[in-house]
Amino acid sequence: MFSFAAPLALFGLISLPMIYWLLRVTPPRPREIVFPPTKILRELKPDEETPAKTPWWLMALRLALAAALIFAMAGPVWAPSGVVASSTPTLIVLDDGWTAAPTWERRLAGAASIIECAARAGGPVAVALASESAAPVPGDGPRAMEKLRSARPKPFLPDRKAIGEQVAAFAHAHKATRMVWISDGVVQGDASGFVRVLKESGASGVEIYVEDHAPRALAAPTNDAAALSVDVLRIGDDASAVVDALDAKGRTVGRAEVDFGGARRVRAKIELPVELRNEVSHLRIQGENSAGAVALLDARSKVKRVALIGGGAADEAQPLLSPLYYLEKALAPFAQIRTARPGVVDPVQALLAEQPNILGLADVGLAPGETFDAVSRFVEEGGTLIRFAGPRLANADDGLLPVRLRRNGRVLGGAMSWEEPKALAEFDATSPFFGLPASKDVTVQRQVLAEPDPGLADKTWARLSDGTPLVTAERRGKGLIVLFHVNADANWSNLPISGLFVEMLKRISAMAGESAPSSSERSGMVADPSALAPMRLLDGFGALGAPGLFAQSIPPGFDGPASAEHPPGLYGSGEAFVSVQTLRPTDEISAFDFAGAGLSANVLRAGGQLDLRGPLLVFALAAFIADALIALALAGKLRLRPLGAATAALFGLLCVMAMTSETRAESAPKSAATQRDKDAALTARLAYVISGDAHVDEISRLGLEALTQALNMRTSFSPGDPVGVDPAKDELAFYPLLYWPIVASAPQPPAKTVAKVTAYMKQGGTIIFDTRDALSQHVGGAPTPEAQWLRDLTKGLDIPPLEVTPRDHVITKTFYLLDGFVGRYANGETWVEALPPEPKDQAARPVRATDSVSAIVITSNDLASAWAHDKRGQPLFPLTPGGARQREFALRGGINLVMYTLTGNYKSDQVHVRDLLERLGQ
Repeated sequence: MFSFAAPLALFGLISLPMIYWLLRVTPPRPREIVFPPTKILRELKPDEETPAKTPWWLMALRLALAAALIFAMAGPVWAPSGVVASSTPTLIVLDDGWTAAPTWERRLAGAASIIECAARAGGPVAVALASESAAPVPGDGPRAMEKLRSARPKPFLPDRKAIGEQVAAFAHAHKATRMVWISDGVVQGDASGFVRVLKESGASGVEIYVEDHAPRALAAPTNDAAALSVDVLRIGDDASAVVDALDAKGRTVGRAEVDFGGARRVRAKIELPVELRNEVSHLRIQGENSAGAVALLDARSKVKRVALIGGGAADEAQPLLSPLYYLEKALAPFAQIRTARPGVVDPVQALLAEQPNILGLADVGLAPGETFDAVSRFVEEGGTLIRFAGPRLANADDGLLPVRLRRNGRVLGGAMSWEEPKALAEFDATSPFFGLPASKDVTVQRQVLAEPDPGLADKTWARLSDGTPLVTAERRGKGLIVLFHVNADANWSNLPISGLFVEMLKRISAMAGESAPSSSERSGMVADPSALAPMRLLDGFGALGAPGLFAQSIPPGFDGPASAEHPPGLYGSGEAFVSVQTLRPTDEISAFDFAGAGLSANVLRAGGQLDLRGPLLVFALAAFIADALIALALAGKLRLRPLGAATAALFGLLCVMAMTSETRAESAPKSAATQRDKDAALTARLAYVISGDAHVDEISRLGLEALTQALNMRTSFSPGDPVGVDPAKDELAFYPLLYWPIVASAPQPPAKTVAKVTAYMKQGGTIIFDTRDALSQHVGGAPTPEAQWLRDLTKGLDIPPLEVTPRDHVITKTFYLLDGFVGRYANGETWVEALPPEPKDQAARPVRATDSVSAIVITSNDLASAWAHDKRGQPLFPLTPGGARQREFALRGGINLVMYTLTGNYKSDQVHVRDLLERLGQ
């Protein structure tokens, strides 16, 4: 872009001596004529003449010059925030909860403007944060600015009651105090009470400023057997929101867009395979950088795979008589259930082969043997075994139990009986069930008793009102064994048909996969051995980091709210951690009605103060020069014609220089090849199209790097490191293959770029368009955003008809023999050019296979994510349905695509070698 700074400076340097020369030029001296003395004396005139009056416009200019000098000496300042200076004490109260985080920098800028105004007027100023309880101390401007710069938004909503008391005390101690409240505009945090304090404080003035951004938040995240869902809250007029599901490394796993309509709270659902949903560590609203816009998922949020086996015969397993029926109903909302297929000889080992997290045995005895050893290994390696009592278990000699059992159970009306059914006792504080209501409606008629061995109390999670254990558990290796001393159906107790049974199983399921607490954790690293220490906590902007100095451990079953002592984040250690959310499931956010409270709120406009002394002095200097030139012109001592000619010549010279500079700037990139183009011409490379999404571009780079390594190791083709290209700027002819990941949020390329891509494809280049949406596609349904984006792009491309890749297509035989092309997903289809007859008019032909190579390949299986791995060679993304075999076939498919692009119809000719030889008679 051409800058006028240098020409203006040149104009100033040239014009000053020119003006000086014009002023020094005098008209030619006239010829001397001798007159008589009398006539000479009569015609003498004074050298100086005083006009009768000064022109009004010249007088106005001089008055403006004087006014500019006077105002400049006064030091005027323009405050964009609309705050005027005041010499009275000023108290600024700044809301610093998570609702202020998205516009935090603008809030600080507005507060800084207020501080500068107050300091300029000479009045004391104090800054108080809503999360503080200490009394604000008035001071000078630099001291207030220092406190303001050290402020950070908190990951919770502070209660303004404590700071309200300090504000009232400050106003009482400093008469005529000016109150300024920079509010987040929400009701939560006792906004009405704080307004009441401001009104009753006796301040000389109360000013309220709010930002024009309305916060959004997430609440009540759940990951059940159906989908990953979360509530999205708003208080503004946003029509929609996009919620991203991210893993522990910050990579986007899934995404959901919600339409609010007229609601303030809607439910967003992200439907992904269980394996992918279990990789999600947190949810985040796009474009909302605050702790409230983040919902954390912990070990309890993972969907567990539960294998269930019943001890009853198949002919006895009627729906309401089978224990498995009640277990399936209780576990279905939050777990994936697996049951053995009919006719399986050993159902236990068959289900263990599916790698469940939990194995549930309903009245099943385990005799020593292969099955017993398999279950033992399952528990030792970290599995959870849940067992339910029954006639078979009561009489079995089984070692996979947390406690020793008596041979005879306790039955209502028997020898070892009670006269009436027993109810539940309250859960102990050390029990995982602590916090659940011990309903008196749950009763037990029969149970299997435990031997009163030492340590039985430590293994008891639930007990009856008479103290006998109902649920016992024991850590075994890395795993856990849990025993319900009643059956899983309603014969012995009504517990399996109660809501408490569902909650108990849910908590046991959440513990599956957790490691046992270490000895150091048990021995007093925290005051309460059952408390969970902070591990990683959210800051006000929604980023996970190390816990601060004031964060305290949480007790078991803690459900909030988040506070300074218990900030939102992850608590625990290892894999046994729980999350504390910024918002509880029932929390709401709503806008505060300042007008209803009798106050008016102004929009806080960010930006510092503008010192007007400089502009006024510049105006005064320009007015002074103009006045001098006008005075010379009125006196007849300034020749305008030479000045005008010189000025016109100077501006003409400047215009020529500007045009020359722009012409050189436009022609320079076209005249010489860049070093990047030279490297690409000398070394063959794979390339990917830069999408604008840094995360997607990084996946493309890592995926092509892994594919390049595979090509170097397995083939004779040795490409260089892959590069990212921008079709609008870079030359594409150097790259035989382009990988183009589709990002629905990216803008469509301009027509000039589309024409460039079309020319690349016509000249022999191949582009792999990857929509990466195989899991979200529905047969016969509306196109996904990525598919619609690709459709819009292809409207400008001259592409031929496409078809799903046939099984006998040459692309499946170029290096490996393949049936299809899989990536991170395996259910998507791959489309290639359906070769039409070669047209006679080559100039009018569409972009079609050059040398029998399809110029376009479209897939939805996310190839790059399947290829990508880290520096140690470890895969970065899980596959669906998964397995090393799928990853190997994805890599083989990538090699085939590269070989297909490079070799053309070579392999196709090889396929027909036998027929060609027969035709030649050899």
